[in-house]
Amino acid sequence: KDATVWRKPSEEFSGYLYKAQGVVEDVPNRIVDHIRPGPYRLYWDSLMTTMDIMETFEENCCVMRYTTAGQLWNIIAPREFVDFSYTTSYEDGLLTCGISLEYGEVRPNFVRGFNHPCGWFCVPLKDCPSHSLLTGYIQTELRGMLPQSAVDTAMSSTLTNFYSDLKKALKT
Repeated sequence: KDATVWRKPSEEFSGYLYKAQGVVEDVPNRIVDHIRPGPYRLYWDSLMTTMDIMETFEENCCVMRYTTAGQLWNIIAPREFVDFSYTTSYEDGLLTCGISLEYGEVRPNFVRGFNHPCGWFCVPLKDCPSHSLLTGYIQTELRGMLPQSAVDTAMSSTLTNFYSDLKKALKT
C-alpha cells in the first residue's frame, strides 16, 4: 500500500540493488529532513537504534555511524554502518546519497555492514505539489553468515516499513 520494492542483481557486489518507490504526502524538503542524518531520523525509524555524526564537512555532508536492530527474530544480528552522506538539490527536488567507509573499530555485539552507493530521490508530483515521489536505491551488504532468502525478506519488509513509519512521522 505504501511502497513498491523491486530488486535486481547489483553491479557493485554479489547481492542485490533494491529500488523502493512510493508517494508521500509532504514536500521534498520536509521528507528529506526526516531521512538524512540528523535529529529526526532516530525519532521515527524503528530499525535504527543509534546514530552519531562523526565528522561534518559542510552543512549537508558528513560521516555518520549508526546501528540497526536485529531482524527476523535476531537471525540477522544487529548491524553497524559507517557512511559518508551527502544531501543536495536535484532538479525540482532533493537527493540524499551515501556510501559506507572503512572507518574506525567495530563496536562489540555488532556486525559491520557495508552500503554500496545508495540514494534517495525526492521530487514533488507535478499534478499535486503537496505530495512527493520518494525513490530509494539501496545496495546493502549485511555481511556475516546469512542466507540470501533471509536478507531478501528483511530488505523488502524493512523498505516497506520505512515508508509507513516515515508517513506516520510526517503527520506529527
